[in-house]
Amino acid sequence: MAVHCDVVCGCDSDVLHLDLWRQGKPMENPEKRTEVVLLACGSFNPVTNMHLRLFELAKDYLHETGKYKVIKGIISPVGDAYQKKSLISASHRVTMAKLATESSDWVEVDDWESNQNEWVETLKVLRYHHQKLASSTPANSLQSTVPLVKPGRKRKREANSHIPIKKNQLSPETKSVPQLKLLCGSDILESFGIPNLWKLEDITEILANHGLVCITRAGNSAQKFIYESDMLWQHKNNIHLVEEWITNDISSTKIRRALRRGQSIRYLVPDAVRAYIEKHNLYSLESEDRNAGVKLAPLQKYARGCKQEQTQ
Repeated sequence: MAVHCDVVCGCDSDVLHLDLWRQGKPMENPEKRTEVVLLACGSFNPVTNMHLRLFELAKDYLHETGKYKVIKGIISPVGDAYQKKSLISASHRVTMAKLATESSDWVEVDDWESNQNEWVETLKVLRYHHQKLASSTPANSLQSTVPLVKPGRKRKREANSHIPIKKNQLSPETKSVPQLKLLCGSDILESFGIPNLWKLEDITEILANHGLVCITRAGNSAQKFIYESDMLWQHKNNIHLVEEWITNDISSTKIRRALRRGQSIRYLVPDAVRAYIEKHNLYSLESEDRNAGVKLAPLQKYARGCKQEQTQ
């Protein structure tokens, strides 16, 4: 009420702007915000309420900056060739993810990665979805550097083609391809430091061309990890750290442990996922031993590459 009393002589928009200013909210034009698609890659073994929560936290954060508008979230379960211990069939993991996102109007599941016969690097998954976004954007709405030319002015424009084009010369309907950002937890960020798990050039391209939205917890050392890495520090402006103030300690590992011990997982995963797990009896002592003793696909691939370089 005090805010409205202070500006009784102003118009409604003045009141709104002062409200936003006092709340610390940005006053960007919603139509000028950059569209963003969030991509989460991982095992989802099984998908949990926390996985879904990551999308909501990231969306809220990006919207509150006033610079971005999240238009879609994508869950991309890894394929069986990843060979992670306890990883059950991709067909089951994809199905559970689809069941988990049935009630969402903006998060969906894509099975391209999981359908590949070989393990696919995260960078290649990002490239695939970026190309998919580019091809789905109408050609006449893509942002272009070619201005509208009035009849009879073509020859004059060609003669002065070196003149830079101003933004207001572009068609008002031009539109950029949405930015694709990798959504993850702080464990993924810190995994960048594990030898042979990531290629340095892949990390660089992910950060430079796409960016990272990393969900952390209060007191987490993600900021320190970035500071201590010259490569991450170079791209720090494209790494968005989102603190999770309402802590949630749910993890797929803990879900599987509870299932092996016959304990309830109700309210930890979506009900449809819980019913699917019970129907197919998916997690047991046997499934937990799957791929035991087998190195992860990236560790095998990159370690082999390093040995080859050393012998050359």
